[in-house]
Amino acid sequence: MVGGITENPNVGDPWVTRMLSMPMTLVSKSNTLEDPLPWTNATVAPGDAVEIVAKLKEESAIPLRSHGSLSLNRALMAAGLVDRVQVTIFPVITGQTGQAPIFQGAADFDLELIECRTLDGNIQEIVYRPTQHR
Repeated sequence: MVGGITENPNVGDPWVTRMLSMPMTLVSKSNTLEDPLPWTNATVAPGDAVEIVAKLKEESAIPLRSHGSLSLNRALMAAGLVDRVQVTIFPVITGQTGQAPIFQGAADFDLELIECRTLDGNIQEIVYRPTQHR
């Protein structure tokens, strides 16, 4: 699963290149995605995203990743389908120019720290296991 199809597949970043070379499922409840898709390894799955991801999760021998869609990620978390939340913190404050908070309107979750690392002396990558707050 990946975000908007306007992304440049020629970014050149090894991580992005690797991600775009993996099989991906594009969930489309409005059936607006049509062939040919910009990725040769992409499949369109029409229907309810939570049902589709639950089925994919049951069938997949490898962990799934979701990129790009905040509403999809919120729905997957609410359905209890998210095993890990990876947060990358970039050390800036965008009080005047920032957008709406990414988890605005989502349910409350407790986060158990699984791992963390510093990428370049400033950027932190933090991975949590979410459980719905009771």
